[in-house]
Amino acid sequence: MKPKDPESTPQNDLFRMELVNLVDRRHELVRLTEVIDWDAIAKRFGELYMDRKGRPGIPTRLMAGLLYLKHTLKLSDEDVVRRWVENPYWQYFCGEQFFRHEFPIHPTSLTRFRKRIGEAGSQFLLSVTVDAGIDTGTVEKRDLDEVVVDTTVMEKSIAHPTDSRLYHRCRERLVKQARRHGVTLRQSYQRKSGHALRKAGRYGHAKQYKRMRREVRRLRTWLGRVHRDVERKTSHDPRLKALFSNDLALAARLLEQRKDSTGKLYSLHAPEVDCISKGKARKRYEFGVKVGVATTLRSNFVVASHAMPGNPYDGHTLARTLWRCAVVCGGVVAKRVFVDRGYRGHNVGEISNTQVYIAGQRRGVGRVIRRKLKRRSAIEPIIGHMKSEGLMDRNWLKGSDGDRIHAQLCGAGQNLRMILKKLRLLWPWISGRCEAEIRALFGQIRLVLASSCVPSAGEFATPRLVTA
Repeated sequence: MKPKDPESTPQNDLFRMELVNLVDRRHELVRLTEVIDWDAIAKRFGELYMDRKGRPGIPTRLMAGLLYLKHTLKLSDEDVVRRWVENPYWQYFCGEQFFRHEFPIHPTSLTRFRKRIGEAGSQFLLSVTVDAGIDTGTVEKRDLDEVVVDTTVMEKSIAHPTDSRLYHRCRERLVKQARRHGVTLRQSYQRKSGHALRKAGRYGHAKQYKRMRREVRRLRTWLGRVHRDVERKTSHDPRLKALFSNDLALAARLLEQRKDSTGKLYSLHAPEVDCISKGKARKRYEFGVKVGVATTLRSNFVVASHAMPGNPYDGHTLARTLWRCAVVCGGVVAKRVFVDRGYRGHNVGEISNTQVYIAGQRRGVGRVIRRKLKRRSAIEPIIGHMKSEGLMDRNWLKGSDGDRIHAQLCGAGQNLRMILKKLRLLWPWISGRCEAEIRALFGQIRLVLASSCVPSAGEFATPRLVTA
């Protein structure tokens, strides 16, 4: 059933105080609440629910507000729900009228809401932050004509992949599944495999690689025996064959891959993980998914952040990233794009009126464009902020769909942090200016009132001023 509107009563409660009277209206989170288009969010996500079927859904403003707070402040689902109860500003941001002392939802409801909205819904949440940035002056409309595009790696929440650990964990999964469904195995190698795994780690640490490879071969052999045993004993039963199909496919894929194989398996619970090398001295390989990020040239505002499974070449992803920018920015197509040398050989010929400038380019580059190319590297610290202050450093969501949703929400969190910073820095100047104008206005009123009074005989020469 569609979510109901939050309960609001026009009458004052004798025992409860409204949040609007409790919070400071000058707070940056309160002012951010006024610029976000909550009606558009409710209208967009309300279409995902059915009428008159099931219990009423949770208000979409509450769910969207929790996702915004989660990615703005780098919190988990459990932490954002727990801290929501303690903070009246968060409750006001999520549309509550009175202060609540109980948890608004169970943390798992955020997981189901992310699955419900999908990638398109998370992209809409990112576009709402762009509109809020324009309304607050954090980014101007003319800034959307010039963007900077780059790629980074969003690592997945997996352990560092080693052959010995993958063989051991895959054998454990098959044995556990067999015991759960009553499949009797000839031998499980439970004790031997754990002992060989520990010996392989010790030999590798001591740089005794010949002995280490011997233990890895043993682990691979035992995995092959358990795989063939399970395959034989489940082939005659269609129900068991369907239950074991995923684990058997992963085991077969793991047994077939070699050192020079392509499309390797690096994690059993996240088989979509890619091994990506970005040339970092401190971290040669990163295991996750490639993410394309686009920011405005002048204000460094994120206008696109999307995952690209399969580790594609950067130049082949530029057209897709620019299309995402146009969708997020309400149809505004970037006129000038600034990229690094990894985008040579790009495929943006089908996008009209878009000029691409590559770092180090000489031909057709004037003084103005050369100065703007120097600012291309400003996207690097923005990506660093998305990882250090946001949640892009590690993705805990499941599957390729989780990668796409998480990347979009990380861009929305970065935009909200920039808007909050703008509101936080701008308010002292606005409040001081308004206070000065109010004082001057009251001074003029007092002057008029004093001059309009009937003066005494000795006061005709100079009007009497009334000071504050």
